[in-house]
Amino acid sequence: MEGFVALDGKHVLVTGGGTGIGAAIAQSLAHAGASVTIASRNLDRLQKFASTSDNISAISLDVTDAGHVTEVFAGLGDVDILINNAGAALTAPFHKMSEEIWSQMLGVNLTGTFLCTQAALAPMKVKNWGRIINIASTAAHKGYAYTSAYCAAKHGVVGMTKALALELAGTGITANCVCPGFTDTQIVADAIENITTKTRRSEEEALGELVKGNPQKRLIEPEEVANAALWLCRDESRSITGQSINVAGGEVM
Repeated sequence: MEGFVALDGKHVLVTGGGTGIGAAIAQSLAHAGASVTIASRNLDRLQKFASTSDNISAISLDVTDAGHVTEVFAGLGDVDILINNAGAALTAPFHKMSEEIWSQMLGVNLTGTFLCTQAALAPMKVKNWGRIINIASTAAHKGYAYTSAYCAAKHGVVGMTKALALELAGTGITANCVCPGFTDTQIVADAIENITTKTRRSEEEALGELVKGNPQKRLIEPEEVANAALWLCRDESRSITGQSINVAGGEVM
């Protein structure tokens, strides 16, 4: 059918794939014919989602544990398309931020992306084909108050992706980032709850605070992010590498 991206025979790994953006990407790529493995530390939630599609399976994976990443990838088989989506966003004023929060944010958002990418690369190089798609954030291009560790990690993801794209330019492997603005996910729901608790604002006022930077004045839908990832998987997108695709209603240009 027109606009359909055939990914038959491709194996996709989506980290953080059980909910939100990761689930939308997994569903979209499975619909396009790929065999999709979703991974996170919460295996029960993953298996519940995986049961909705014959093309999706679930595994447990802690992206911050180098030994576990190596072990899981060794038993996973070749990964043709890697979606580094696992992430978390803890907030704190900079002067009150603990080293624990700092390390946790860099660990799950940046080091986890590094570890999984490194583990997936060798089979891609043998096949001379692969797609590495890192789900970053508009926080990779601008600052948000009280999220310095998260912003630092996501800026790092973009920098790493650009460098990797240059190293892979002579191969059939591309490396890109997709950078969503505030998206209708559990992370944003938690942020709204945090705002209402601390400021006594209504949910509507808290939502307005989050989307005020988006010229469209709305949350991004997970399916919109998935559509960008699907486009990057196309053979026709092989010249798109080292890029950051902003899905943010014009918030970042």
